[in-house]
Amino acid sequence: MENKNIPYKIYLEESELPKSWYNLRADMKKKPAPLLNPATGKPMTLSELEGVFCTELAMQELDNDTPYIEIPAEIREFYKMYRPSPLMRAYRLEKELGTPAKIYYKFEGNNTSGSHKLNSAIAQAYYAKKQGLKGVTTETGAGQWGTALAMACSYFDLDCKVFMVKVSYEQKPFRREVMRVYGASVTPSPSMETEVGRKILAEHPGTTGSLGCAISEAVEVAVKSDGYRYVLGSVLSQVLLHQSVIGLETKTALDKYGITPDIIIGCAGGGSNLGGLIAPFMGEKLRGEKDYRFIAVEPASCPSLTRGKYVYDFCDTGMVCPLAKMYTLGSGFIPSPNHAGGLRYHGMSSVLSELYDEGLMEAVSVGQLEVFQAAETFARIEGILPAPESSHAIRVAMDEALKCKETGEEKTIVFGLTGTGYFDMVAYEKFHDGKMSDYIPTDEDLKAGFDGIPAQPEE
Repeated sequence: MENKNIPYKIYLEESELPKSWYNLRADMKKKPAPLLNPATGKPMTLSELEGVFCTELAMQELDNDTPYIEIPAEIREFYKMYRPSPLMRAYRLEKELGTPAKIYYKFEGNNTSGSHKLNSAIAQAYYAKKQGLKGVTTETGAGQWGTALAMACSYFDLDCKVFMVKVSYEQKPFRREVMRVYGASVTPSPSMETEVGRKILAEHPGTTGSLGCAISEAVEVAVKSDGYRYVLGSVLSQVLLHQSVIGLETKTALDKYGITPDIIIGCAGGGSNLGGLIAPFMGEKLRGEKDYRFIAVEPASCPSLTRGKYVYDFCDTGMVCPLAKMYTLGSGFIPSPNHAGGLRYHGMSSVLSELYDEGLMEAVSVGQLEVFQAAETFARIEGILPAPESSHAIRVAMDEALKCKETGEEKTIVFGLTGTGYFDMVAYEKFHDGKMSDYIPTDEDLKAGFDGIPAQPEE
């Protein structure tokens, strides 16, 4: 039964930090489709994945059956610097909206990287160090992942090479400089430093880039550099595994006060924060123990779930990565240079794609202007300046709360506040100056990406 005396901030004790990550795939009756080798059309093997990823991470990527994987002691010690993170009750927002709904948000911005990305970055850096590697390569969109990985690599004395989507590199110079503070090299993508970068620039002169482009460059450098591996901040099953600490802590905090959520909401780009937040709750739903409503929120400018196709596609624009079955706009889709840089990926996690395809999760897309309106309202009322990505979840949480106002239902809403927006002030400036606009791709725009989707493997 719910305890009525609920504080603004629900803190867990250090001893309540999860000791294991939860692998949602273990409870999925229909497992996500395997990654395929584009050359053979057959599922990727461990030996094939080891050429790109750290061995232990490759093993986690292929593990669909182990429900709990122990978090190594060194990672747990690092987590203690900023975890457990607080679960907040949005009393002031509830009052402002005049809603009977109860709104909670899990705040992941209380670390120097400013987002949830550090949860997986430190894990991936740990396994790279354990394997005796010199360094890692990666891509970053808005810069949160690059910042988190730079911090993690600095902690373990690893070299870190980041390819940052060009539009974000230009929009967010201070995010770029934080990466450099932690010793990372940062290259705007697409670049002239790689074969795939030069090819993309030749075909699309003046392009603002995409996560798919940056992934291609990072993978190329990793496979051509001795002692390096590629690491990814979203999409992959291993990343969702590490991010399950978000959901596990959220559930422990709610259970402490007898709170059962009705609706759980998260922004969706590649799927890391949403997958981590919903993991233990979705597990209960899959096991038939409880029921929840899950909502993925994506930008209308890059609507992979709401307008994409559920097919096998390349994870990158240069078509050097494995094929993943996912909701996708096509690896050649170049999104508009909107200000939710972390949500510009053309596809979606295979785990979340399968759950969505089975009707276990909903998805909505929202425009940029309404997202920034919600962000500003939230900042003024709750006192936290949210990242544009996080503000997608805020927008829909507010919308659901207003629906409760209309119906009189006292639903409990939980959303993920994935990070802060202090490096996104160019975006806020454009919003305030009336220079921001919404861009929604036409069917013709999407067709160009769909036309590049490869022939599908035989079932």
